Amino acid sequence: MKKPMDQLQVAVLAGGPGSEREVSMASARGVVNALEGHVGKVTLVDVNDADFALPGGTDIGFNVIHGTFGEDGDLQAEMKRRGIPLTGATEGESRLAFDKVKSKERFVEAGVCTPASCVVDLRNEGKNKVGLPCVVKPPREGSSVGVHLVHTEEEWRSAIEDAGTYSKDILVEQLIRGKELTVGIVGHDVLPIIHIQPKSGFYDIRNKYPWMTGEGGTDYFCPADLDPVVTEMVQNEAWKAHQALGISVYSRVDVLLGSDDNRPYVLEVNTIPGMTESSLLPKAAAEAGIDYCNLCLKIIKLSLNFA
Repeated sequence: MKKPMDQLQVAVLAGGPGSEREVSMASARGVVNALEGHVGKVTLVDVNDADFALPGGTDIGFNVIHGTFGEDGDLQAEMKRRGIPLTGATEGESRLAFDKVKSKERFVEAGVCTPASCVVDLRNEGKNKVGLPCVVKPPREGSSVGVHLVHTEEEWRSAIEDAGTYSKDILVEQLIRGKELTVGIVGHDVLPIIHIQPKSGFYDIRNKYPWMTGEGGTDYFCPADLDPVVTEMVQNEAWKAHQALGISVYSRVDVLLGSDDNRPYVLEVNTIPGMTESSLLPKAAAEAGIDYCNLCLKIIKLSLNFA
């Protein structure tokens, strides 16, 4: 028999060894504050690798570890080994969504509109079949780490050198110019679209987290000012991408609305989106009438239903 929500012991798993550790800790503090008084007990657990201790009697882990050992399936595998449910995507869903090459293959199979791409293997001097301009991405990193917009051969060499420090197989995508959008999905609810407008450049780590980097910045508009037909088209494409990866609990889908053709191009699906009170998923949920506390509780309930 499942415990009532007000008796659940929740461990908020945060930190991780990756580049988004600070962001994860900020998310964790927000989730802990939101859940206190609404569950039996909530504890923040700082995680670096598989050797972490959970409080005795933990009923579920609330995962806010972005990137390595949080979003890549390793934490999911460890929690499964321990027999304790974890919020969000399963191990298989996480591994698929975290790998931009494999997830893109799944998008193409499912008919999801996504930028044309190729994989360049740096070990055998693979060729860029997309041509210039293009976007260079390490396939298994988050928060735009190692991502470069490339217009010239000089920029190409620099981008490959940097991205190659993260991975020897590099995803190269067609450069789509247009509005940067993101669509949150919780259960079967597709949330209002957010228009992301960096103050300069593109939505890289500098613009995502100016509080962490001390520079950059971004304006957010929710709901995005889009024609109703376009809004529906973007939300439908996001839902298709979410389903293509078999995700059942929640995600945030990043989309570019092409300025030339007004088509929504899915870039990736984030299975552990930021969860500070001002992060994008909570922002979209609030617009849909789901406050931050109830969003956290809903994620727990959905995760236990699918456990």
